[in-house]
Amino acid sequence: MTLILALESSCDDSAVALVGSDRQILAQAVVGQNDAHRPFGGVVPEIAARAHVEILPGLIREVLADARVALRDVDAIAATAGPGLIGGVMIALQAGKGLALATGKPLIAVNHLEGHALSPRLVDPDLDFPYLLLLVSGGHCQFLAVKGVGQYQKLGGTVDDALGEAFDKTAKMLGLTVPTSLLARAEEVIE
Repeated sequence: MTLILALESSCDDSAVALVGSDRQILAQAVVGQNDAHRPFGGVVPEIAARAHVEILPGLIREVLADARVALRDVDAIAATAGPGLIGGVMIALQAGKGLALATGKPLIAVNHLEGHALSPRLVDPDLDFPYLLLLVSGGHCQFLAVKGVGQYQKLGGTVDDALGEAFDKTAKMLGLTVPTSLLARAEEVIE
């Protein structure tokens, strides 16, 4: 089985996973930064990037230990290479480059949006191409026809704020804390 160590830091969550070629996630860890950004009403890119520097090494060790795998046993390193908050993106990408160089393993640079576009196939390996995808991510909101790996047709999208951005701005205008309080409040009202 091929083992890929995946690193993600495109916004304010630091994430590491060890994934097998059979699409099985052998171990994963995510650390959010909500508390650090709450006083500012949203994600502060500089704070996010600095936190990734502190968090990512520990997450890598944790994931490898949870999977009982040594770094030398990993076949490749994958890291988000954009788009996203550039300071954050650079942390996982540079960590991935360093690990790849130190181990002699290949580096797989992953487009953040392509990761979203293909993630449904991780959960449902029988999902055939083509499929329609609503991609909603921080700064992006678009409909895509996913025709195959590397084959995407944008059918439409927002021209100003993405849904996530609008969601955060609305919560802030209502005096709610971000990032998830608007959704939590909506769920309370519905119940």
